[in-house]
Amino acid sequence: MNIELIFKIAAIGIIVAVLNQLLIRSGREEQAMMTTLAGLIVVLMMIVQEINSLFQTIETIFGF
Repeated sequence: MNIELIFKIAAIGIIVAVLNQLLIRSGREEQAMMTTLAGLIVVLMMIVQEINSLFQTIETIFGF
């Protein structure tokens, strides 16, 4: 597995968690939720790209 990807996902998680707490403590719960959703979408897009790469590799190996 790509260790760099794991670190990127962890960094996004930490940033989102900090922003979420700051926004909640300043009374901006809706923005905190949107920040969390945005972070989730970014991570999902990264994972989808990795899955796409995996399928392309499998296609190349098996000649589909």
